[in-house]
Amino acid sequence: MLGMRLLEPGQPLAAQWLDVPEPGDDEVLLRVSACGVCRTDLHLADGELPGTAMPITPGHEIVGRIVRAGRLAGELHAGRRVGVAWLADACGACPYCLAGRENLCDRARFTGCQRDGGYAQYVTARAEACLPLPDRYDDLHAAPLLCAGLIGYRAYSMMPYGAMEIGIFGFGAAAHIIAQVARFDGKRIHAFTRPGDLRSQRFARALGASWAGGTDERPPAPLDAAIIFAPAGELVPLALSLLRKGGSVICAGIHMSDIPGFAYSLLWGERRIQSVANLTRADGRSFFAFAARHPLQTTVTTFPLAQANAALEQLRQGAFDGAAVLVP
Repeated sequence: MLGMRLLEPGQPLAAQWLDVPEPGDDEVLLRVSACGVCRTDLHLADGELPGTAMPITPGHEIVGRIVRAGRLAGELHAGRRVGVAWLADACGACPYCLAGRENLCDRARFTGCQRDGGYAQYVTARAEACLPLPDRYDDLHAAPLLCAGLIGYRAYSMMPYGAMEIGIFGFGAAAHIIAQVARFDGKRIHAFTRPGDLRSQRFARALGASWAGGTDERPPAPLDAAIIFAPAGELVPLALSLLRKGGSVICAGIHMSDIPGFAYSLLWGERRIQSVANLTRADGRSFFAFAARHPLQTTVTTFPLAQANAALEQLRQGAFDGAAVLVP
């Protein structure tokens, strides 16, 4: 099979012909039909995520069909379509796992980081890590839901109760999904982009944002919450300065540049800064139940698997709206 492999950080992915992997007893073998390209893959390729196995096949927004199932794979069977997300497995026995917070498990492993991911024609996955996907989404448009959607939804769920005025910083793959979730919930979205990025601002307004502007502009109303998807720590004090008392700044990326020092007065008034770490299987069940009830539009740009490097570079440059998806 063809796989796009990261052999060392900072280098382009290498196309390699690999043996089709064999599933273990509690695993399934998937033929990959689509795999989203996530900003986390960029951080991984740039060597910004400690603990990354090398070499590794990236990709953790995987849509595929089961080719073969291990004897302990439960109800999963050949021919079934499933999704595979970032959390590959966890220990199941630590205090975090026992509390349903396996996203914080110290022995967790992650798809496309410690375990080979979906930048390939085939991939294996733990049966318990496979998520059923709503029929209303085809393979291409389901792929971004598996991280951009899931992580965005977890970040969205951390907002203060009753928050109505929501700021989103960085209007990429996750933001374009969560803006729609917020719209279905009757909330008002204020989208922040790089100054002068009129294309992304138009995109945000087309998806229901009530206001869109650069980070050098102020929204028309104070924010109840701000979700930061851009990996830029300097946005944290800016977001705090736009919050009402009691509001939260939620940092939704797995990697962010250092947060600069700021005056305590920005935090005072019971404002909070919250990080989002990975996701849980409960997040997957909750989000896909929502996505089954509400039609979420995912905007995708497709690339052949062999052009994974081009997809990553165009993501880095912000060359497209929405998400990139690799098609083996």
